[in-house]
Amino acid sequence: MVDVGAKPVTDRAATARVLVRMLPATRDLIAAGTAKKGDVLGTARLAGIMAAKRTADLIPLCHPLPLSSVSVELELVETGVAIAAHVKTSGRTGVEMEALTAASVTALTIYDMVKAVDRGMVIDELRLVAKSGGASGEFRQD
Repeated sequence: MVDVGAKPVTDRAATARVLVRMLPATRDLIAAGTAKKGDVLGTARLAGIMAAKRTADLIPLCHPLPLSSVSVELELVETGVAIAAHVKTSGRTGVEMEALTAASVTALTIYDMVKAVDRGMVIDELRLVAKSGGASGEFRQD
């Protein structure tokens, strides 16, 4: 792992986005709440939050961080489900990986919960869209 011990503790935040593309009928099934496995959006949101907290267990050499906030927003859009994961901490290293992990696992959970009706879903456009704090400062890309 990279030694971050000499870096100052600063407030840090990151946002990642991803899109799960699916058939309109699959999106409608999720919206209606009638998927056989249950509440797709609620379960996926919880999975994303849990994933952010476990990022250091999943990504080699990633520092474990005390997260002060994790939120996952899901929006039904014409092409499927748009996901935004927001993570905050006060620490010596950033939370970009935690935000990306939260977004990824949220998308994978959606896929898992409705794959029986739509195996052609595509998890697309995973990206970091914003980060703040630390020596490199602000980054924003929408």
